Order: sequence, then structure tokens, then C-alpha cells
Amino acid sequence: MSEQEATTFLESVDLCFNRAASALKLPKGLARQIRTCNAICEMKFGVEIQGGYEIFTGWRATHSEHVLPAKGGIRYAPFADQQEVEALAALMTYKCSIVSVPYAGSKGALKIDPKKYSIEELEHITRRFAQEMDKRGLLGPGINVPAPDMGTGQRMMSWIADEYQKLHPSDINAQGCVTGKPVHFGGVEGRVEATGRGVQYGLQEFFRHKDDLSSANLEGTLEGKKIIIQGLGNVGYHAAKFLQEQDGALIIAILERDGAIINEDGLDIDEVSKYKSEHGKVEGFPNSKFIKSGNQVLEHPCDILIPAAMEGVITHENAPRIQAKLIAEAANGPVTFEADQILNKRGIFIIPDAYLNAGGVTVSYFEWLKNLSHVRFGRMDRRFVEAQGQKIIEAIESGIGKPLAPIAKEKLLAGPNEVDLVRSGLEDTMRVAYSEIKEQQLSNTKIEDRRTAAYALAIRNIADIYESMYL
Repeated sequence: MSEQEATTFLESVDLCFNRAASALKLPKGLARQIRTCNAICEMKFGVEIQGGYEIFTGWRATHSEHVLPAKGGIRYAPFADQQEVEALAALMTYKCSIVSVPYAGSKGALKIDPKKYSIEELEHITRRFAQEMDKRGLLGPGINVPAPDMGTGQRMMSWIADEYQKLHPSDINAQGCVTGKPVHFGGVEGRVEATGRGVQYGLQEFFRHKDDLSSANLEGTLEGKKIIIQGLGNVGYHAAKFLQEQDGALIIAILERDGAIINEDGLDIDEVSKYKSEHGKVEGFPNSKFIKSGNQVLEHPCDILIPAAMEGVITHENAPRIQAKLIAEAANGPVTFEADQILNKRGIFIIPDAYLNAGGVTVSYFEWLKNLSHVRFGRMDRRFVEAQGQKIIEAIESGIGKPLAPIAKEKLLAGPNEVDLVRSGLEDTMRVAYSEIKEQQLSNTKIEDRRTAAYALAIRNIADIYESMYL
């Protein structure tokens, strides 16, 4: 198969959908209704910069409106295009359905290299983009709620929220028009790390299932497992950090834009991240082997390969040479449809992106709920839980006739704060969704892999909503 014949990102998403839909019994035409992107808007707008005007092109796709609001990030990238936005919006629809978050899928992008502009210029551009989305009904807490993605972050989400509040001063829920904001501006604790944390929870859940471990030719726990990370951005960094520090995994290789570094004894993620920030590259990191052709390291032997950056990095060309036992898709669409078929035939277990990287939208949902309720998590019950803990301590001490150790008391008295509740909700979401995906595969002989099972779960959940509308 030539590069010209390889499927695009959007085609890969649609083919995965079709494969799952064919395994389900659905009313005629419903699969097509669920798969079809409802609307996509291309916006061109001028921004005054340095005494002149520059024209920018942006997109916002609303893949589905079976529930509202629609939800999905905004990315700033020079390679952004409409087809990519449509594919990402579709994935968001399925992702939200898989993890039982009551959103439809949406996605946005601005064709821009943010590194070429000052902070003041980016603010001006972002506020104009927010105005363009708002005037077209593509922004609002009950309609369409963006979030950070590649090239964007908390600061930009604050600009969008502030601009929306200026345009709608009487909307008391205006802060909920966007998620991924700083905590002091209506954000929620744990949002920055959420996608990487979700990857960790998803892998932890995988290791609780002995039959899945056996299918991947793995055993034991995450401790000591050799992991390769492709992309040390927000998602890759946090996933690697948590797996290394809390689960004892070995990060043996990291792929970045300038190449890859390898150390079979393990790389310290924080040290690599610090080095990358200071030098703008990973080349030259101490006690590591540098390989200029970084993508070759995707084929390096390891237990777990975590692609955490761009789509389409594992293709029909390199899939036959992948030596990982487990691929954990932290990025959106890192494995093409053809590569997916090859890897499945080779028996390489894949935890699909539509499930594994849903931590971001899950915690965005928590932030949105916080904005609509106008109260931080834990405010109503934290002291109540502490009081209950004190009663338990008194009962235990009365029964044993001596005081408990200070550390034991501290743990029993600690009421949950916001980040505790966010992490608890995220872990529960990832564990429940994993079991539901697995059940889809076990209960349907037409489903042979977890990606198809994840899509089938999404389709079934969305189909139930559509069917209930027309009873």
C-alpha cells in the first residue's frame, strides 16, 4: 500500500466506526446519523497586528447534538485543517459516550504557529476568535464548550471566558463557556494533569484483569515494566511522571521532535522535562543514547508503547516492526486503520484512544459542573467527613483503651478536598468504562478487539438516546 492509498485520520475514524456498527443491530440509517458530522464552520477574520492586518482561518466542528452542550478542545497549529477538526470532533462524540459524560462532540482549530506571536498578540487573536465563534452560536455553557488542546492552555481559555462574559454580562453561568481555566478563574484542581492521570488509571485497570494481561503476554504489575513515551507534552509528561513515581514503571525511551533518547535502566522524567525546557531539545541529555531518527524508536522492544503526541505515527509501514506488547494510545488517532488491523493480527494488545485519553474531557465535565453549581467541590462536606472521622477515632480508642497513632488519626480525620474528589471521580470513570468496554467484547462474538468494543459501546449508548427521542 502506498502513502497515497493510506487512509486519512478522518477515514480511519469512520472505518473504525463502521466496523463497530456492523457488529450491532441498529435501525436502518441510524449508524449513518450517528457517524455524520452535523456542522462545520470555517471562519476567516482579520486581526490588527503591528500596524497592519493579518487574516486568520479557524474552524469549529459540531459532530453531534444528540445531547448539549457539545464539547471539545481548540488547537493552535500551522498544520490544522478542516478534515482533522472533523475527525477530532467525531472522536469527542464517541469518547464522551464511552465514559458517560453527557456531551456531544465538537472540536476547533486555528491555523497558526503560536510561537511566532507575542503574548499580547495571541490574546488579541484569541479574543477575536472567541467573538467569531460566539456570533455563530459556537460558544456558550449550554451550547458549545471548548477546552485546551495542542498549542493552547489555561491562559487562552481565560481570555475566551473573559471575552464571552463581556459579550453576555447577564449570563450567570458564563464561566462555564469553556473549561481548562486556571483554578483562580473558575477552573478545577487536577485539570492540567487530567489526561495523563486518566492514562495512568486506564493502565492500572488493565493490569487488574489477568486475562487481558495474558492476551498481551504480560504479567504482574506496572512495577518494572519498560515503557516508551512518544511526545513529552502535557499528556506524555504527566502520564510518564505518574507511572514512574507512583507505579514504579521504567521509562526507557522518550521521543521528541528533535529525536529520541534511550536508557534501558530508566530516564528521570522530571530531569528530562527540565533539560528540554532549558535547551529546547532532548539531544545531549546526560546518560542517554540519542537517536536522530526518533520514530525508529517506536519499534524498540518494550512492554508498553505510549504514543502521546500526534495522530498517525504508527502506520502500515512500521506496524509490522512494532515490538511493544501493549500499545496505550494517549494521543488521538496515533494508529492508522491499516496499522490497527496489522497489530491486531500480530496479537499486540491496544488500549484505544477513545477510552484512554478521556481523562481530559472527564475532568472538564467536573469543572463545568463546578461552574454551573457556583460552589467548589468539598465545600459542603469536607468538615462533615472530618467530624465523622473524629467519632470513629473516639470509638476505636474507647475499644482498644489507648490512643491511636498520630498518622492513623491524621488519615481518619482528613476530609476530601477538591483535587481528592476530582481524582476519585476520574478513577471511577476510567475503571467503570474499562469494564463496560470489555463487556461489549465478551458479549458480542463479532467484536474481536478493544477499539471495536469501545466504538460499539459509544454507538450503543448514543443509539439509545436517539431511539428514545422518537418513541
